[in-house]
Amino acid sequence: MEYQLYKVFKAEMGWSSAYDMKERRVQGGNQLLDQEMEAHSSDFSRKRKREELNGGVKAECFRKLPRRTLGLTEPAPFADELVAAKAPYVRVSMEEARRGTPEDRAVRVYADGIFDMFHSGHARALMQAKCLFPNTHLIVGVCSDDLTHKYKGFTVMNEDERYDAVRHCRYVDEVVRNAPWTLTPEFLAEHRIDFVAHDDIPYTSAGSDDVYEHIKKAGMFAPTQRTEGISTSDIITRIVRDYDVYVRRNLQRGYTAKELNVSFINEKKYHLQEHVDKVKQKVRDVEEKSKEFVQKVEEKSIDLIQKWEEKSREFIGNFLQLFGPDGALKHMLKEGKCRMLQAISPRQSPSSSPVREERSPSPAFRLPFFTSSPFFSPPHHSGSHYTGKEEDD
Repeated sequence: MEYQLYKVFKAEMGWSSAYDMKERRVQGGNQLLDQEMEAHSSDFSRKRKREELNGGVKAECFRKLPRRTLGLTEPAPFADELVAAKAPYVRVSMEEARRGTPEDRAVRVYADGIFDMFHSGHARALMQAKCLFPNTHLIVGVCSDDLTHKYKGFTVMNEDERYDAVRHCRYVDEVVRNAPWTLTPEFLAEHRIDFVAHDDIPYTSAGSDDVYEHIKKAGMFAPTQRTEGISTSDIITRIVRDYDVYVRRNLQRGYTAKELNVSFINEKKYHLQEHVDKVKQKVRDVEEKSKEFVQKVEEKSIDLIQKWEEKSREFIGNFLQLFGPDGALKHMLKEGKCRMLQAISPRQSPSSSPVREERSPSPAFRLPFFTSSPFFSPPHHSGSHYTGKEEDD
């Protein structure tokens, strides 16, 4: 409900920028919203009552806002390119800054550093400095090469590159070039700085145990947290540790040995190492391919053996079914033998003989060499010729 009322109030006041809404709602906090709503409560309440009498709040006041890109489209300006402010410099207290300053008076927070090889640790520190107060104007000071080489050491990026890297960070509103190593009251007054943001670890440098000690005593110090696991020194350590790898990498990309400050002998050594690594890589590729080939052959051989076993079991089963002791061939031979025996053997006589009366008379045969048979009569001889019924028969 509070957000809906805020949208109605925003429409009345003519706020059309998503950045204004973000500043008043997210960064400004509820305190800033309450102050602005109290200033115009009379007009707003009268309009609200009229709308309630006419049937409630208009539906268009509760529409969702269109999606807009809130990121910056231009880099942060340099401090020496801005017009100097003419109003007197009056610092705000910590309570006032946390409570929320007016729209025309942002809390000016200053953060300085070397910012060599700008990385996520730097960006996180600047993000914390930007989010310290609801309405913050972040000023970032970058030290020059002379001061950095004198007090800290040689940098990878030169000062112009470091300036440009910082001003393209989304949390930065203003960049101070050639920032001092120790902050003086004159510098704080010149840039109208309210608070200085840095991690709370004592920064020993330039013969001092902590260069921010006087800032802490003045109540202008706002601590931030360091990002563990990443720093410029860590990145440089990785490069030094893997120096040969990066030199060979840049030689492959077309950099000359002179540009890399590499001697003739070392250049040839790196080229030889590169050829050796290529040969090793080819050997590894051949080994991997041979392993893949052997693995495929093993898989195919296992598959082939399994299929052969299945086929052999099927063949043996069919063989036993055909030629086994109770196989089909034995039954076929037995059946054929029975048929052959039936074909070559005579028919069996009937088990009982028919009755004599029912039998038809059969002719009597008389053979000369059967004399005792009752069916035959003895032959009669008369002289040399034999005559009888048998002859006629």
